[in-house]
Amino acid sequence: MMEKTILDFDIEQIANSGQCFRITRKDAITWKVVAFKKELYITKLSERDYAFNCDEKEFNEIWYGYFDLQRDYKKVKENIKRINDPYLTAAVNYGFGLRILQQDPWESIVSFIISQRNNIPRIIKIIDRLCEPYDGFFPSPEDLFVYTEIDFRNLGLGYRAMYLVEITKAVINKKLEIEKIKNMNTKDSIEYLKNFIGIGDKVANCIALFGFSKIDAFPIDTWINRIISAHYNGHLDIDRFKEYAGIVQQYMFFYQRSL
Repeated sequence: MMEKTILDFDIEQIANSGQCFRITRKDAITWKVVAFKKELYITKLSERDYAFNCDEKEFNEIWYGYFDLQRDYKKVKENIKRINDPYLTAAVNYGFGLRILQQDPWESIVSFIISQRNNIPRIIKIIDRLCEPYDGFFPSPEDLFVYTEIDFRNLGLGYRAMYLVEITKAVINKKLEIEKIKNMNTKDSIEYLKNFIGIGDKVANCIALFGFSKIDAFPIDTWINRIISAHYNGHLDIDRFKEYAGIVQQYMFFYQRSL
């Protein structure tokens, strides 16, 4: 067990931000995080102090990057507030502890295919069922390659079952190359992902942002469309904050859902 003081970080906000489906609350102050074949328990000791049930080596090698701790979010928030956008300033202040998680790319691809036209509690249940045979850890492409469409449907995926069959085949057959996406710019990575069945513009942006750390990706879902309609007269100029577009999206999404 080790303790850390971390600024601009709130595990409860991150857990409830819709970007990850494997952070669960265990009690009033403790959360369980499952990622990269590891389980991490985080206990909130104060507004800025946390206890992690891992050693310094594991924290630095896995969780430091996973929680995007190398990024200066104080500076990011200051830059966003300089835009002088009242709604956005309120969203940033409300979501003060949000960070963009740097998740496993394959897990993000599968998770956000499952997420389309779905609600968060149901997504979590489906992913939990998917992980159950693998000691609770996320299955690899090789693990899922043996699944049929019926197998996926039995897990509750509905029409998305076919998408998972096809995307798994694409990865195994190297038609979808994860390493190739890592080296692409954001626009090219999104267009590349959209070549595969089950991945439209919103899902591709989510995968780029949360699975490949393309911070200028900007997923637009029902909540964001609602914000654009209500607060920006139907048009939001993303170029105003292009460098941090994905972080801005998270502040907006979290704030609007909380309202």
